Amino acid sequence: MRTDDHFLPCPLARRHFLRALASGFAALAIPSAADAAQSFEQWRAAFKPRALQRGISAETYDRALAIKPDTSVYALQRAQPEFQEKLWQYLNRRVSDWRITMGQERAREYAALLDRLEQDYGVDRYLLVAIWGIESSYGELMDNRRYMRPVIPALAALAWGEPRRRKYWEQELLNALVIVQRGWGDPEEMVGSWAGAMGHTQWMPEVWLNMGVDYDRDGRISPFGRPDDALAGLARYLVARGGYRRGESWGYEARVPAGFNTRLADSKTYRTYAKWRELGVKRANGEEFPRPADQARLAIPVAGGPALLLGRNFKAVHAYNPAFSYSLAIVYLSDRIRGDGPFVQDFPGGERMPTLEELQEIQRRLTALGFDTGGVDGRVGAGTARAVAAFQRKVGMEPDGYAGLRLLERLRQGS
Repeated sequence: MRTDDHFLPCPLARRHFLRALASGFAALAIPSAADAAQSFEQWRAAFKPRALQRGISAETYDRALAIKPDTSVYALQRAQPEFQEKLWQYLNRRVSDWRITMGQERAREYAALLDRLEQDYGVDRYLLVAIWGIESSYGELMDNRRYMRPVIPALAALAWGEPRRRKYWEQELLNALVIVQRGWGDPEEMVGSWAGAMGHTQWMPEVWLNMGVDYDRDGRISPFGRPDDALAGLARYLVARGGYRRGESWGYEARVPAGFNTRLADSKTYRTYAKWRELGVKRANGEEFPRPADQARLAIPVAGGPALLLGRNFKAVHAYNPAFSYSLAIVYLSDRIRGDGPFVQDFPGGERMPTLEELQEIQRRLTALGFDTGGVDGRVGAGTARAVAAFQRKVGMEPDGYAGLRLLERLRQGS
C-alpha cells in the first residue's frame, strides 16, 4: 500500500485476530461461499430476527443488506505478510521521514483541537498524532477505494461464511447496522479494511459504538470527515481500555552499565525510575528522569540494540494493538514528531532510516529499470516493496522488500 502497507488487517482487527489465535483458532479453515451451510439469501433471512432484537428496523436491515457479500475477504483473511521484517526495518518503514514531517504539520494544523484533547483526556498530543499517522496516514487512506472497501458487504461475508470466528463477525456486523440505524453512518460511506476497521483511527464498529465521542458536536459520531471525533474516541479508548495515565511518559531509551544483570531486563517487573537509576540504568540521552517516582519495566528487544524503559503508558498503547513492534513504532514516532532524535543505540545489522529524497531516488531508479513502484513519492507501500523484492531477486540479494540504504547503494552501482 502506499502507506503502511497494512499487509495485515488494521491494528484493532489484528488485536481481535491475535486473541482468537491465542484461544485456539490458530488452524483457521479457509472458508468459501460454497462451504456455507446455506445460501447468502437464506442466511440473510435467518439473521434478520437478531438484528431486529438489537433495535435495527426492518427497513434499515433490508436496505443495508441488499448487497452481494464481499467474498474476496476470505483470501485476505488467510493471507500472510509478504515479507518478514526485522524490528529495525519495521520501525524505519513506519517511522519514516514523510510520516514525521507530516505529523509535525498535522500537530501544528490541529493545535487547538489537540489542546482540548490533552485538557479533557490527558493523553499526549504527539501520541494521538502518531497513532493517526500509522493507522491512516493522517486520514489520507481512510476513504481511498484503492485500499478500502465497503465494510458491510465484507462483514456480511464473514458473518455468513467464516466458520471459526462467526460469532465475532456477527457481532461486528450488528454493530455496523446499529451505527446505520442511529444515523451516524451510511452504508455507502462506511468503507474500511477487509475486517471492518474505518476512518482516521481505523475503528472497528464496536469501538465506534462504545468509545466514540461527538467531539465536534454535529449530532453524530463519525471517524470520517474532520478528525475531531476520531481523535477524541482514540483518547477515550487509551484512557478507558488502556489505563493511560495523565502526565506520564511512555518510557525512554535507556543505557545499561557494563556488567549489568540482564535478567533484570525481563520486560515484566516494574520499578520506579529512581530505582532503575540506583541500578545504574540511565536515559540514553544523558538527561534525568523527569518523574522518578513513575514506574517502568526494562526491555532489550534485540540483543545489542536499544534498551528500553517501558512505562505504564506503553501498556496503554499495547491495549490498542498487542504487537510489540506496533506499540514501539507508535511511541517512537510520537517522540520524533515531538522533535526528539532517533535512538542513540543502533540495532545490530541495522541502518539509519532513509530520507524522503533517498526513498524517492530508490523509486525512480527502480521504475527506470522496469520495476513498478506505483509512483515516486518517497512513501514505501506494498507496490514499492514488491518492486524492491523483484530487483533483489534479480541481482541476488535477499528479497526482503526493504527499501534501505544498502539497496540504494546497489541501485547506484547499476543492474
